[in-house]
Amino acid sequence: MLDKTFPSKQRLMDCLKINYGIETSTLTRLPLGADMDASVYKAQAYNHPPYFVKLKRGYPHDISAIIIELLRNAGIQQVIPIVKTLHGQTTQRLGDSTLMVSPFIKGQSGFSRDLTDDQWCALGKVVRQIHEINVPLWLQAKIRRESYAPKWRQAVRSLYPLIASQPSGDSVAVSFLTFIKKHAATIYRLVDCAEQLAQKVQNESSPFVLCHSDIHGGNVLIGEDTFYIVDWDDPILAPQERDLMFIGAGISNIWNKPYEEELFYKGYGKTEVNKTLLAYYRHERIIEDIAEYGQKLLLTTEGGQDRMKWYEQFIAQFDSQGVVEIAFKTHENLIL
Repeated sequence: MLDKTFPSKQRLMDCLKINYGIETSTLTRLPLGADMDASVYKAQAYNHPPYFVKLKRGYPHDISAIIIELLRNAGIQQVIPIVKTLHGQTTQRLGDSTLMVSPFIKGQSGFSRDLTDDQWCALGKVVRQIHEINVPLWLQAKIRRESYAPKWRQAVRSLYPLIASQPSGDSVAVSFLTFIKKHAATIYRLVDCAEQLAQKVQNESSPFVLCHSDIHGGNVLIGEDTFYIVDWDDPILAPQERDLMFIGAGISNIWNKPYEEELFYKGYGKTEVNKTLLAYYRHERIIEDIAEYGQKLLLTTEGGQDRMKWYEQFIAQFDSQGVVEIAFKTHENLIL
């Protein structure tokens, strides 16, 4: 098993001083997000407002910063600007990770705080603006494009022999294996349905737009007067449903109320939602999580105390009114 760790706090503080001119008095790791390849911090600087610092393991390019700059130049203020290095760079390499710095915005994620009715409408409007933005050809070439590839379905299928095996490993790995054994039939159904849906959407002619690709409540930072869409690590050119699937999908058992969808689409404006694509993306998102959590918890020892948090995040998907139940209902509604 592999175990990869992030650079130490002292090394990170030294990097901030040398490359950003930021002298920090304290550096506090924040328990945010479910990205197992990222670590985020609040850097309290001397005589300056605090900064938000993100380390992304194995992040090969600065596409996130480019997208943020594109959106802000287009007048979309609900994205947080990047703080550049002393040499004008938007990111900074640090070992096997990439460092990105931005102003620290006080607020709560959508997992902890509800959007107001006005904010729901505003979120719909902003997402529509993102989907309508003109992405230059040179930038399109840098952004991944939707291909409905079987990568994550194959990754989950590779775990099938483990599901049939005797649980082993640390206590979290044993708990994870025991859980997926109990829910094996559900996992097989998710993969099979996603495969069928992928075959159907391959021939769809829906236009591709710029999508965030992970616009759930945890990636919406809510303040008193506004909100911000954060975590632009993995944008994609895809049908609008790639983002719209999150509205009503129930990730972390929120954003699953009909009136919230109504408010969102009031702001988003008139559009025809492809329900087959919606069902595909809701299944595929869960399958990706099964693969990633499975690989991290069964094939590595990394994470330390975070391993239990990852396990709890994983099993929550199978709760009543959770993402699995909603994905199945979305598919069933296609058949009715």
